[in-house]
Parts: sequence; C-alpha cells; structure tokens
Amino acid sequence: MKSVCALLNRRWLSLCLLLLFFTADLQAQQRIEGLRVWPAPDHTRLVFDLNGPIQHRVFMLENPRRLVIDMQQVRLNSPLSPSLDGTPIQRVRSAVRDQHHLRVVLDLSQEVQPRSFLLRPNQQYGHRLVVDLVMPDQVSPTQRAASVARQAQRGRDPRRIVVAIDPGHGGEDPGAIGPAGTREKLVVFAIAQEVARLLDADPAFETVLTRTGDYYVGLRQRVEIAREARADLFVSIHADAYRSPQPRGSSVYVLSQRGATSESARWLADAENRADLIGGVEGLLTLDDKDEVLANVLVDLSMTATLSESLNAGGRVLRQMGQINRLHKRNVEQANFLVLRSPDLPSMLIEAGFISNPQEEQRLRDRQYQRQMARQIAQGIQEYFRDHPPPNTLLAAQESPARDYVIRRGDTLSEIARRNGVDIGELRRLNGLSNDVIQVGQRLRIPAS
Repeated sequence: MKSVCALLNRRWLSLCLLLLFFTADLQAQQRIEGLRVWPAPDHTRLVFDLNGPIQHRVFMLENPRRLVIDMQQVRLNSPLSPSLDGTPIQRVRSAVRDQHHLRVVLDLSQEVQPRSFLLRPNQQYGHRLVVDLVMPDQVSPTQRAASVARQAQRGRDPRRIVVAIDPGHGGEDPGAIGPAGTREKLVVFAIAQEVARLLDADPAFETVLTRTGDYYVGLRQRVEIAREARADLFVSIHADAYRSPQPRGSSVYVLSQRGATSESARWLADAENRADLIGGVEGLLTLDDKDEVLANVLVDLSMTATLSESLNAGGRVLRQMGQINRLHKRNVEQANFLVLRSPDLPSMLIEAGFISNPQEEQRLRDRQYQRQMARQIAQGIQEYFRDHPPPNTLLAAQESPARDYVIRRGDTLSEIARRNGVDIGELRRLNGLSNDVIQVGQRLRIPAS
C-alpha cells in the first residue's frame, strides 16, 4: 500500500512540475493580441499589438516575393486576418518555429522596401511592433504636393493661392477620443475635406491635403508637403481635448517663440507634439551652409514676418468660427507646436472644439455641423487673402491689373522689377524675355505686384 502511495505521489509531483514549467514557458513568451493594417498612397503600415517588448528581424525573399518577420519568444493570441484591400499584401501566413518563436510571412504583389521599429505604450495602445512597407514606384505625398504646385503655376499668369490643409493625426494615431468614443482623426478629416472642397471651388485658390485617407503622416512630413506645394498658408485642423470635460469652445493657435500664452496652450502643444513619436523624424529647414550669426538673422527676419501673417490670418478664421460656436479664448493663442515651426510659411493650428466635452463632442460628430465649421474656416482664409493677396496671384491681379511701362535711358530689368515689387523671373516670363537685355523705348508688361 505504501509503495502504491509513493508511486502516486511521484506521478503527481512530476505532473505538477510539468505544469509549472509549461506555465513558466507561457509567461516567458510575449503575445500578439492582433494586427492592424493602414494603407497610404506610398506605403502600407502594419501594427502588431503586443503585451510586451520583443526582439525581431525583418528580411525579404524572392521568387515568389515575400517579406518575413521573425519574432522571438512570441505566440499568437488570435488569428492574423486583417483587411488587405489597397495594400501590396496578397496573404498573411504564420508558423511556430523552434516551439517558442513565431514567423509571419507576407506574400507580396509588388516590390517594397521594409522598415520596422517598436513603440512603447501610450494612452490608446500597449506595446507595438510597426512594419512599414514603402512602395518606391508609388507617388509620395511630397511628390503629389510638388505636382500641385507645378499645375497651379503652369500656363497661368498670375497663379492661384495655394493653401495646405492638414487633417491632424490619422491611422495608428487616433488623436483624442471623446467620452462617446468619437475619434479626433475622423472628425478633422471630414472638416478638412470640406474646407478643401470649398476653397477649390474658388478660382483664386488651390489646395493640397497632407493626408487623403486614414493613415499616419509624421508632423515634419506634413510641413514638408506644404513647402513642396509652395503653399501660401498652412492650416492644421484638430479637435481639442483636456484633462477634464468642462472646457469647451473653438481656438486658433500660432507659433510662440517665447512660450505658451496659457497653461492649456502649453498642455495641448505637448500632447500634439508627442504624436511625432509614432513616425520618423525629418528636418524642416536647412541652414547648414550659412554662418551661425547669418543663419540666426535669416530665421529671425523670416519668422517675424511669418508670425505677423499667421496672427492676422488666424484672427480672421477665429472670428468666423465664433459666429457658429463659442470661443475658448477671444484672441489667437500661441504655443510651441511642431507643425507651426516653419519660419518661411504662415501657419495656424485650428481646434474646432473640445472633443473631451460631451456636448461639444456630439456637435463635432454631426455631419452638418462639420460642414458649417468648414465653411467658416474657408471664409476666414478667403477674407484674409482678399485683403492681403500674395504677389503674382489672381487676387493680386484683380486689385492691381498688369500695366505697360516704356523703358527709359538708364533703366535695367532688375531695377524695374525692384521698383514695381515684382519677381524678375515673372517679368521675363510675361514679356517673353530670355535674358535681361532691354532697349530704350521698348514697352514692357508689368505684372501685378
């Protein structure tokens, strides 16, 4: 009887040890909770949701074309079955390797350039592995913006005013989330699209959107898109959020070089700037070839003029928004937003309302209210440029049409351009000149200044 009991005890002990080792092995492995896919015009982003940090490597295989993602000490918690519409991915496969590791294979329909990185937890998500499939044959947002700039100026003299409209957040970055679950990225994209539609319907304007769908664009890349389009104004649209649900109302912000004008402005700028941690970091302005003193002078001069224009334009938009919604502050506020730091581009950041306020959230998610807000923003932009038309634009021509000038002794083309406040290249182009040679008595057409 004793030997039977001893045998049973040994078996129970072995079973317990086996269960203990098995449980410890499961705890040592990280888990993939799900996979989300975000297609963009020039890349596709895959986001693996994890319960902790992992080690991984990514490499390509050919014939057939595949991307392999190897993850160590990882197991699947649920099947990988995301929507693959609009992506170069034909199929997602996975298999366990060496009992503890996971291999994910993407069957691809075209050439891609992969890049990957890990993200730490934030307010919405836990640990994540991000894999970007960059498609070199596709038109990038900056290339599309440059094309918009060329089309705006090709065959037109004078040109249209170019406005870059930036719907905040997108894709993996949902922005603020309201009490009822409304996502900022969807609200501001709807408003931005309507602003673009209204301005594009005006013959004097041309717009470029920094994103055209639900995908992530880095904060610096948004500014680069605007600069590639040679935009006259950069308008970033957001829906505010705060730590408590009480604050409400619309706001307009421009850059501050000395600090925020209020505690809420500082808090908001910090929150928005953190979004850049989701993507890569690129520079805004290159002055590497300049002497340090000269570089500082150039930036200061440019920033002073740009900030004045930004404040003026922002004030027009703020007044227009105040006709349909309460204003959080009666004046344009200033804070150190990353997307407003371009010293040569007038810029503003619009907060359409507080999505963290339950009553305002309901208005912001209403399609009719989104159209009303877009209309006020567009009217503020149009009002500003009617009073301050950039040189060589259709609005400037309406105020000051092209005129004739007869060349006198001692005139030079550069001096004529300077006196009339016009670009010398524009002067050559309007008069069909291949160089700066002119003659006394020659008649020139002077473009609107």
